[in-house]
Amino acid sequence: MVRAMQNPPILTDRRALTRNRQRATTFLLQELAVAEVQERLSEVNRTFTAPLVVTGFPQLWPNMPCIADDEVLEAAPGAQDLVIHALALHWANDPVGQLVQCRRALRPDGWFIGVMFGGQTLHELRACLAQAESEVTGGLSPRILPMAEIRDLGGLLQRAGFALPVADTFATTVLYRDAFHLMRDLRAMGEGNALAERLRKPTRRAVLFRAADLYQQTYAGADGRIPATFEMIVLTGWAPDESQPKPLRPGSASTRLSQALGAHEVKLPRESGL
Repeated sequence: MVRAMQNPPILTDRRALTRNRQRATTFLLQELAVAEVQERLSEVNRTFTAPLVVTGFPQLWPNMPCIADDEVLEAAPGAQDLVIHALALHWANDPVGQLVQCRRALRPDGWFIGVMFGGQTLHELRACLAQAESEVTGGLSPRILPMAEIRDLGGLLQRAGFALPVADTFATTVLYRDAFHLMRDLRAMGEGNALAERLRKPTRRAVLFRAADLYQQTYAGADGRIPATFEMIVLTGWAPDESQPKPLRPGSASTRLSQALGAHEVKLPRESGL
């Protein structure tokens, strides 16, 4: 077991998150993450014999050893050849620390795959809630997690020590009757507000009704239903090993660029000055 990075900012109330997950009754997005991982595994020419899943919903991973996505993972160093982080990384107070622990749990040349929500997730709801609360109360309160952008996540994998890091994304749009239907569904999925700085009293009805009106006016389709975007980011990387391909040393290329492109190379005269 390894320690996570020290003193990360506290974004998530872990007790509230656990409570929300225990009350979950529908698992649409979690099941989508399971299917995505299974598809990626089928594309890797490797048989894994020591897998581990980091998840808040172990019931969705039958016959797979699972651990909770706690701040310090219950994972032995170098014990796994596959670690799956299943749609929980967005709740981590220390995402880099989680990635470091996953990498340390892997044997050399072991594979990591993580699925997490990306920055475009629920952008419609976030915009409407922010505008509604600003209009009604004159302020803003934390309601939806700040989520990472894909341009930053490849760098996080590198910081965590993974070799051959890859981050890619896809979006899923789910249609709802109205904003209240969406908010109820988020609670049913265990994805309700568990931010440490959330309001500890019920949101004013005027804020919710104004947000629902804005959502309907701005995003509703011809049939009256509203879209909710869920961006899924898939992270993959390998525990470093000597057998893996290495980048060439700068200046070691044996073929000129013009040859590779089939172009004619013209030497320009040298100029004095700058």
